[in-house]
Amino acid sequence: MTDIPRETRVLDAVVSLVDSLLDDFDVVDLLTDLTEHCADLLDIDAAGILLVDPLHQLRLLAATSEQARELELFQLLADDGPCLDCYATGERVSVADLRQEADRWPQFVPAAIRVGFASVHAVPMRAAGTVLGALNLFGTRPGELTEADLLVGQTLTHIACVAILQEHPPTPVTVLPQLRSALTNRVVIEQAKGLLREMLDISVEEAFQLMRTYARANGEHLSNLARRLMTDRDARPLIIVGLAEILSAPTE
Repeated sequence: MTDIPRETRVLDAVVSLVDSLLDDFDVVDLLTDLTEHCADLLDIDAAGILLVDPLHQLRLLAATSEQARELELFQLLADDGPCLDCYATGERVSVADLRQEADRWPQFVPAAIRVGFASVHAVPMRAAGTVLGALNLFGTRPGELTEADLLVGQTLTHIACVAILQEHPPTPVTVLPQLRSALTNRVVIEQAKGLLREMLDISVEEAFQLMRTYARANGEHLSNLARRLMTDRDARPLIIVGLAEILSAPTE
């Protein structure tokens, strides 16, 4: 475990994310970084971000692991879970022991326990008086988050909102088109992950990390890379070769 004080690591994470905002960035990639910072900085094991679409339906935008991704998608399909309650009320939800909440979320709790999670905390994302979604934090053991942890989580949700809404001052009118763009990019990335899973015989989680590595190495937006994989048949073979080379490269 690192000996660097957590306060320093929090500041480093915030500086890194803000630096990305000042550069040309891909929102899905940046928010994936943000969820990974949550897992590193807080007393949790996984994180995810749900974002509302223009039809007021929550969609998955980023997650740190396949287990978190599957659980987020499950609660959306089941319409049952703490992250949905967080979005609906605009208030934090903090559950130290999910086993005590089986009556409250009869479908979500067994699903969460089945994939190894024992606690969950959700922090609302807000802009221009509108709740845009929720940052969801999952732990593999029961336990509360401290107020300091929740404050760090809330700070990171503010950065997430800025990332989504950076192009225009946030108002109820300008928020929806930017949400639509972010969610459209996520859909294309999911399609590309599925394509790589079939073509390279890897997991969808490995496919996502592989695309991120390739995009960063080539100075390309993650969503643009995914779109080229799905629509540009001339470029696709060259991209696949490049991805395969990264996949076969020896790890240090």
